[in-house]
Amino acid sequence: MTLSVSLRADRPVPLEVAFEVAPGELLALVGHSGSGKTTILRSIAGLWTPSSGQVRAGGTVWLDTGAGIDLAVHRRSIGFVFQSYALFPHMTALGNVLTAMATPDRAEAARLLDLVNLHGLADRKPAQLSGGQQQRVALARALARKPSVLLLDEPFSAVDRATRERLHAEIIALRSHLAMPVVLVTHDMNEAQLLADRMLVIQNGRLVREGTTAQVMADADALRAMGIREVAALLPAVIAGIEEDGLTRLDTATGPIFLPGVQGDPGTRLRVRIMAHEIILSRARPTGLSAQNILPARVTKLTQGDGPAVTVHLSVGEAELLARITRRAARDLALAPGDRVHAVLKAMSVARDHIAPASRHV
Repeated sequence: MTLSVSLRADRPVPLEVAFEVAPGELLALVGHSGSGKTTILRSIAGLWTPSSGQVRAGGTVWLDTGAGIDLAVHRRSIGFVFQSYALFPHMTALGNVLTAMATPDRAEAARLLDLVNLHGLADRKPAQLSGGQQQRVALARALARKPSVLLLDEPFSAVDRATRERLHAEIIALRSHLAMPVVLVTHDMNEAQLLADRMLVIQNGRLVREGTTAQVMADADALRAMGIREVAALLPAVIAGIEEDGLTRLDTATGPIFLPGVQGDPGTRLRVRIMAHEIILSRARPTGLSAQNILPARVTKLTQGDGPAVTVHLSVGEAELLARITRRAARDLALAPGDRVHAVLKAMSVARDHIAPASRHV
């Protein structure tokens, strides 16, 4: 079922947003602290009521202030993962999951713990689990409600970077089992880009940009709203194997690229986040360079922002790549929409946390 949201409020922050989330889609609400992201999530969950608005899950109305409808939290079919996890400290992992079930089912609770990679830890209490493991229990508990909508409120902010990377991969893998709309609140644009199908950039309670991850990350205004100076794009790829020099070969729509430290079996689909400033453009196919990653591309658009830089939008198969070059370089190359070029990427320029499994929407 599709989640439809339309909200207006004056307090605690001005709020004016409207959006939809399709079944199986992950939508990221991104913005600075105090921008209204969590207020939106709480409005969907029924934890806070706006001045006016509507929330619908499929054909079921959860909120319609004009009609006087405001269902209580327990009557809304949601799974909610809080930033603090909010686990019961005196209960085991299994006990925490069982509390969310209308009819407790130990076998089903154990299955959910296995689904989030907690096999063998059902009898441990939260204090005996790492932060990442506690987050997985909270996720299993949210799924135990068999929700129509899954809400994630900064679920990775309390864990270290290495754990966060593992959890990102697990969330994406888990999505193959989920058919409900998923709404993620985060202040981290990199996290949103790796996990989400679409982003909403929220500023002072209002929607300032909406689009796919590629569209938002290519929008200078949206990035400025988040205080981000750099742009990036996601390149879909498939692991082909390990080369003799230790680099992993990834096949893309227009050719192979070779990167270090990529984990996964041959055939695994990935999304590689490539920073725009790491791309070098050439009219002719370069020769005599140490760079092995040379992708044929077509220029679709040039965006000139403030300062000396130009963002070149490139079509690479069905994906969009972004290159950030100087105005002088763009002028010397005489670039125009429709031109064929070669995009060169240094293998060592892609960090490990810029690689994530592909979602089914990619």
